[in-house]
Amino acid sequence: MRGLYTAGQVRAAEEPLLAATPEGTLMQRAATGLATVCLRLLGRAHGTRVTALVGAGNNGGDALFAGAHLARRGARVTAVLLDPERVHPAGLAALRAAGGRVTGPGGPTGLERADLVLDGIVGIGGRGGLRAPAAALVERAATGPGLMVAVDVPSGVDATTGAVPGAAFPAQHTVTFGAVTTGLVVGAGRGCAGEVHLVDIGLDLPAPDAWQLTDADVAARIRLPHTGDDKYTQGVVGVVAGSATYPGAAVLCTGAALRTRPGLVRYAGTAATGVRAAWPEVIVTEGRPADAGRVQAWAVGPGIGTDDDARAVLAEVLATDLPVLLDADALTLAAREPELVRGRSAPTVLTPHDREYARFGEEVGDDRVGAARRLAADLGAVVLLKGDATVVAAPGGTAHVNGTGTPWMATAGTGDVLSGILGALLATGLPADEAAAVAAHVHGRAGQLAAEEGPLVAGDLMRRLPAALHRLRRAPAGRLGDSGA
Repeated sequence: MRGLYTAGQVRAAEEPLLAATPEGTLMQRAATGLATVCLRLLGRAHGTRVTALVGAGNNGGDALFAGAHLARRGARVTAVLLDPERVHPAGLAALRAAGGRVTGPGGPTGLERADLVLDGIVGIGGRGGLRAPAAALVERAATGPGLMVAVDVPSGVDATTGAVPGAAFPAQHTVTFGAVTTGLVVGAGRGCAGEVHLVDIGLDLPAPDAWQLTDADVAARIRLPHTGDDKYTQGVVGVVAGSATYPGAAVLCTGAALRTRPGLVRYAGTAATGVRAAWPEVIVTEGRPADAGRVQAWAVGPGIGTDDDARAVLAEVLATDLPVLLDADALTLAAREPELVRGRSAPTVLTPHDREYARFGEEVGDDRVGAARRLAADLGAVVLLKGDATVVAAPGGTAHVNGTGTPWMATAGTGDVLSGILGALLATGLPADEAAAVAAHVHGRAGQLAAEEGPLVAGDLMRRLPAALHRLRRAPAGRLGDSGA
């Protein structure tokens, strides 16, 4: 697993190392790593054009020292000083000694012809959006040909929450030092960070604020069948989804559960005809959940409606001592009567998107990890907050941020597929927060695989699940997702 940290945690970890090493050592490590990544991205140094947007303090110093490294290798480096009175003096001297050019925002910046643009405007302690003239320079850089590379964090992004309250540097790559801050992989910050490259500078880090699973982590948590197994020993999941009006939700949810490989899937609901036709492998009951037979977890909600009958079914399932997943209509019902969830002793997982989350009494806001934690603590349930980077939070505060997926997955029915995957994993006995984090990762990988052929529908996602699970088991160690490797 990869740990994710707050800006405060990183700064606190830097302090003892700064005190124990000669002045400038940490910055030189960071700048050398930054320059190394830039060289790898450029393919060569000699003759390339690099523009560094340089703010005050250490972030600007990192960019200047990295620019000096590149200039010594033959790159034509221009540093644009946004605050000449507060520029890092040693970094500026190093760049000039290496033959780099220095200018101000109104001078010849080289942005129109740059092969690479370095964002050294503000670091992990920055707050708020970019101000003039930095915002104007970033806008020019974004319309130019240069590869956009952020130093530690894209300027304008909150390194801890991922909030982007105004203009920000739209990086294609972010090179961060010592630790990955949560804001690089969640919320709007994820969209600004591009691919994240971690440079080790020797920090002694505390326990992470959140986690991100690798493919290997996920594969290790999905139990493979063993000799002697039968359909009852590999997890039996019960599904309550769909209706005569929305049979597709039932078909997608049960199909995804089947393809995630539980031993048995039982269906109880009013879309029985559609489920039987699509999945003869499913044991179908047209009565109440209590009539379905023995199960080890329930997935409830997609397409069931929000009338009195649906409420009665939800209450019946939540009254059991089994793990229960709530999605879609079940979330609407639970938001009306949160005590149905608060009173449970068995694990419960809620899977809201932002609008569903708001039904529980507050908006998600800019801090998505914090929002998921608040609702999890309030209800005593695991919360899987859907989004570009899905966040999973447990009542005790443990959090995971998912790194897989693709924007192509923003289409009807993909949430029903996630419910089926997660219900199947809960039935295998995984702890609820791990099951949710694993399900989000698998769901995203299946989406990436389906999107290789272009636009997808939810059924494509479901059909690609076996291949996605196979690839997870064969993936290189440490592979995370879209946000880096």
